[in-house]
Amino acid sequence: MPVTTISSLRPSDDAVLAAAVDVARAAAEEIAAPGHVGEHLGVEGDAERLATHHFRCLDPAYTGWHWAVTVTRVPRGKAATVCEAVLLPGDDSLLSRDWVPWSDRLAPGDLGVGDLLPTEADDDRLEPGWAAVGTKDPADDRTPDDDTDRVAIWELGLGRERVLSPIGRADALDRWYSGDHGPTAPIAEAAPARCSTCGFLLLMAGSLRRAFGVCANAYSPSDGRVVSLDHGCGAHSDVVPLPGRVEVTASLADDMGYEMVTLGAPAHASVSDEIEAADDADDDTADDAGDEIVDVADISDVAGPLADISDDISPAISDDISPAISDDISDSEDPGSS
Repeated sequence: MPVTTISSLRPSDDAVLAAAVDVARAAAEEIAAPGHVGEHLGVEGDAERLATHHFRCLDPAYTGWHWAVTVTRVPRGKAATVCEAVLLPGDDSLLSRDWVPWSDRLAPGDLGVGDLLPTEADDDRLEPGWAAVGTKDPADDRTPDDDTDRVAIWELGLGRERVLSPIGRADALDRWYSGDHGPTAPIAEAAPARCSTCGFLLLMAGSLRRAFGVCANAYSPSDGRVVSLDHGCGAHSDVVPLPGRVEVTASLADDMGYEMVTLGAPAHASVSDEIEAADDADDDTADDAGDEIVDVADISDVAGPLADISDDISPAISDDISPAISDDISDSEDPGSS
């Protein structure tokens, strides 16, 4: 949209239209909010008997905009008539972006559930199924493109009216190879091996099998997606498992079968102290042995009185005990007396 610059206005040569400032202001105030029409900025001659008056816009939401009121008059007329009144942007106005058709705004991944995306009839990514036939390079004796021939034979009259064109196939290959499942992805650069040697890779049909396949590893972030053969991830089928972690247990101690002993620095005695301690021990042993020795003469002195006492006691004891013992024996032999 062209932006009108107030400084570039061409003054009108029509005196009647140039003097119709009040008429133009009244027309602008009819469509503007109260108090949003400011001072008169000038008049511009558009054509014969056609001019536009400009007024500053005081609306804070439209900074830099201005009201433009176009007036005209009939030939030889002395009164101006309002043609239109609009709000136009200036040099410093905040404008929205240029409108872009939806087909140009649409990006991969924008299609959601229930959305429909029609394909143009002249889409260069597609071509009629009956036109997709193999072509032979006249420069050599190679056979025609086997992929294209098979598509043409299978599709002819069997449903699909359009198939992928060489442009569409090349576009898809470039997108896949340079995307998140190609060799330049961060996960591929850190992978221990490539998808070409992985057992979870399903090769595609036709000539695409030379560069692409489909991942079938449920633990891979590329599961169910087309991957290049030089892509890779940490879920490769030949990744060597790491050794298991060794469990370190706490040290075991039998707190019921040992005694806590406080260890200190051993006291080292001198040689002279050890000799004196040995001498004291010998003296104590000799004293103990002397106490246990009894003089033989003392024993003989005691033996005489003990013998006399035994001679006096023995007859008395025998006189008292013998009759009692005789009575007990006679009672036991005569049971009828009781």
